[in-house]
Amino acid sequence: MEPQLATIAPVLAIALGYLLGAIPFGVILTSLAGAGDLRQIGSGNIGATNVLRTGRKGLAAATLLLDLLKGAAAVWLAQALWPGLGMLAAAGAFVGHCYPVWLKFKGGKGVATLMGIVLALHWPSGLVFAVVWLGLLATLRISSVAGMAAAISAPVSAAVMNRFNLVLLLVVLALIVLWKHRENIERLMAGTEPRIGRKHG
Repeated sequence: MEPQLATIAPVLAIALGYLLGAIPFGVILTSLAGAGDLRQIGSGNIGATNVLRTGRKGLAAATLLLDLLKGAAAVWLAQALWPGLGMLAAAGAFVGHCYPVWLKFKGGKGVATLMGIVLALHWPSGLVFAVVWLGLLATLRISSVAGMAAAISAPVSAAVMNRFNLVLLLVVLALIVLWKHRENIERLMAGTEPRIGRKHG
């Protein structure tokens, strides 16, 4: 890598990640499908769980998959273009999803995008993430609990598998997931957090 490019490569990696992460697939898909403005539906969140509240299971699945893929794509593209900078692109993609400039920095909670990031950085930890997330989702049917637990599992599994180079990044991203779920945590403590399948105003 040329010296000048090496200097700006980290910035480019972060910018690439951010631009990919900031694509609001939930908003785009629901709008194209005529399901209305996702930000005015249910919780107002732009993620797959809120898309599910439109009654369009296919749209929700597509949103989840695309949000996951954009996180993974950011890492893969950055690694291909600037080897060694995948983690910076991962951070950019996650921040882009949670705080997209196009939506006045009001984005999603980051769980699906984080799963894509973890899969791309270290697929065994990504599998642990998926098992925790989907397992709790199937048994408890509380999206927030499943998502937060999965996010916490990422740095733990990375540490257990001796990928300590990933731990700090994954701890920071998990903390952001918890912060984005702060209202859910309050409802969980109050016993009013809705389960998947129930309407939420």
